[in-house]
Amino acid sequence: MPHVVCLRALHPEALDRLRSAPGVTVQVLEEINAATLAEALPRAEAVTVRATRIDRAFLDAAPNLRIVARHGVGYDAVDVPALTARGIPLTVTPDANAVSVAEHALMLLLSVARRTKDYDANMRALKWGAQPDLPCFDLAGRTVLVMGFGRIGGRVARLCHAFGMRVLVRDPFIPQNTIKGAGFIPVKDLAAGLAEADAVTLHCPSNEQTRGMVNGEFLASMKPGAVLVNTARGTLVEEPALVAALQSGHLAAAGLDVFHTEPVEAPIPLLGLPNVVLTPHTAAATAEGIRRMSLSCADSVLAAFEGRLDPDVVINQEVLRGNA
Repeated sequence: MPHVVCLRALHPEALDRLRSAPGVTVQVLEEINAATLAEALPRAEAVTVRATRIDRAFLDAAPNLRIVARHGVGYDAVDVPALTARGIPLTVTPDANAVSVAEHALMLLLSVARRTKDYDANMRALKWGAQPDLPCFDLAGRTVLVMGFGRIGGRVARLCHAFGMRVLVRDPFIPQNTIKGAGFIPVKDLAAGLAEADAVTLHCPSNEQTRGMVNGEFLASMKPGAVLVNTARGTLVEEPALVAALQSGHLAAAGLDVFHTEPVEAPIPLLGLPNVVLTPHTAAATAEGIRRMSLSCADSVLAAFEGRLDPDVVINQEVLRGNA
């Protein structure tokens, strides 16, 4: 009888979908620790996961595991080679959170452009009117560089265009004509694109090629007074270099939803900077986004049990060929 272990609850509709499938049993772990995992994993044939680390020790405790379904798109905390060695597919929810994250990126961009948190604080202190030391700017007429032209980056590009921005796109894995055909300007020379952009927004996966790409050289190449938005992965950015650029005034501001080490449970320098808008990795966490991600997880689990898993949601697709 297929048994699913959910590492934290899914949306009620997704749990109902799993529980209504013939022969499937479901266990939800709200408290995740060594003891609860040791009790639950030996029976698990499927695991749904948000932030829990999936490593070799985890897999050793789950001898019957057939699928790991990630509630989201990032998989930094998952040892993909270890899963592949066991023939276990890792699925993500590639379409489910694109709208939510793209809107959040625009929210952060607008927040830094209009100094929202500063003017909110002034209003609460009964300090009225525009302040010379809190200058704002329009998005219209500005240039934005979108780093990554996948599902989220493509939406962000369209939203920025709707605000009247000139949109540059950097993605070496997307044909230049595809970017041009969408109405945007492809960037081959990264340094030249950074020098042009009033805002840079990150929408890349974190991998060997991209980790730490926003380093001192990257930031020095950005236009003086530009802003950085990151709703992708904190490990894309070398935080000390970003702090230095913000403190020096080379960057005017940043809007960040993700951080190098998560969760942030102790003070880090970014928390003390006045020219940063921060959110705790909640870009995808709208009511709609959570529902879509949960349902996508449930569908992947049931599809795996039935031998009809969609390759488009599988990260390590080679296991599908091995299981064919």
